[in-house]
Amino acid sequence: MQQRDKLFINGKWVSPHGTGLIDVIHSSTEVVMGRIPEGHARDAEDAIQAARAAFEGWAATPAAVRAGYIAKIAEGLKARSEELAQLIAGEVGMPIKLARAIQVGGPVYNWGQAAKLVESYSFEEEVGNSLVVREPVGVVAAITPWNYPLNQITLKVAPALAAGCTVVLKPSEVAPLNAFVLAEVIEAAGLPPGVFNLVTGYGPVVGEVLASHPEVDMVSFTGSTRAGKRVSELASQTVKRVALELGGKSASVILDDADLPAAVKGTISACFLNSGQTCSAHTRMLVPRARYDEVKAIAQKVVEGFTVGDPLQETTRLGPLISAVQKDRVTSYIRRGLEEGAELVAGGPETPAGLDKGFFVKPTVLGNVEPRATVAQEEIFGPVLTIICYDTEDDAVRIANDSIYGLGGGVWSGDESRAIRVARRIRTGQVDINGGPFNMQAPFGGYKQSGNGREAGKYGLEEFLEYKSLQLKKPAA
Repeated sequence: MQQRDKLFINGKWVSPHGTGLIDVIHSSTEVVMGRIPEGHARDAEDAIQAARAAFEGWAATPAAVRAGYIAKIAEGLKARSEELAQLIAGEVGMPIKLARAIQVGGPVYNWGQAAKLVESYSFEEEVGNSLVVREPVGVVAAITPWNYPLNQITLKVAPALAAGCTVVLKPSEVAPLNAFVLAEVIEAAGLPPGVFNLVTGYGPVVGEVLASHPEVDMVSFTGSTRAGKRVSELASQTVKRVALELGGKSASVILDDADLPAAVKGTISACFLNSGQTCSAHTRMLVPRARYDEVKAIAQKVVEGFTVGDPLQETTRLGPLISAVQKDRVTSYIRRGLEEGAELVAGGPETPAGLDKGFFVKPTVLGNVEPRATVAQEEIFGPVLTIICYDTEDDAVRIANDSIYGLGGGVWSGDESRAIRVARRIRTGQVDINGGPFNMQAPFGGYKQSGNGREAGKYGLEEFLEYKSLQLKKPAA
């Protein structure tokens, strides 16, 4: 068991102001795998003051020097990859093979890319008689979720540091152990004191201080739409910049000329990744009404291939959910869907056979779901796919857009130009065309109540920069 009793503030491991500890529960065994400090409001204050004191010096540090520190952090994380993969597989439940590639490989890549990007990025340009410069926004509060813990930390902290900002990180208390490893790596990289600070604890205590504090210039939050609204409300009192990456209910639109087996398999994989604990998961599969029976048969066969079990076993394809709360939430949604008239195509609300310990849920497909049904409108955050039938292409687009969310989605067609045409009509931040792979250099973020702002690549760096115009007096001709 990992016992963490200190916070990382101003370049040192310090005792928190309170004495409370938070248990971290292993998702597949339900045993306590670690404990972390329950941070106090005063800990958050101390971290903010440290970040404020460090800001001027870090902002003035040449971009190439900042890049050197960030590259060191990437190397430090890479050296501890297997330790991190094992930790996150336990905390979150993602199968170990995927955890290595996605939960750890992604962050290592993104730290490295942040280092390269800041060295080549142009921070100023001449526009007429103005010199337009890009400067760091200031002290950034990063509040991150549990589903892709190190990756979501990385997509905030790496570009913020690259831009010249200083950071206070509050990771999710549900999957926080990986953040302590990152803090150790940052300490070993020799980052100046106060540039990066780690405070763990609960949102209503630590998070509220970070979102509302006048010395915080920007808050970057990933989590539920409900919590994002609260962050926005608090941040608005000091008119600080807010970036939000929130919920989703993404639609995968399978057009009538699509390769049906590939489309159904691809959609299910995009729905069940990380046991459905993905904000951009393709949880609504829209299919031509005349093809429903074919889709149902393909889906049943595909779901059979999702081996549910211990995430630390190399053969497991679907691990547990992260907590008992999440398991109860997801199974109650499955029951609700059946009560509202959905057809059970695969899975169901019962615990998978032989898996009484751990927060396991059967991979589930609900068929013939009405577009306005609860399970078609609300984010479930589990391995639950709804199949919705449509009659025409316009009908499919209308249903896809009939959501408060707009984060991800997909379009499948035998004609790529047709798929792109339909994708342009869908109000969402990213659309996969015929299963096009995730691009870590492309902007990631949402429309509507899925949030605002973008992460990844140069777009993620620019979130942490302000414009300044220097109006120059040109000599007379």
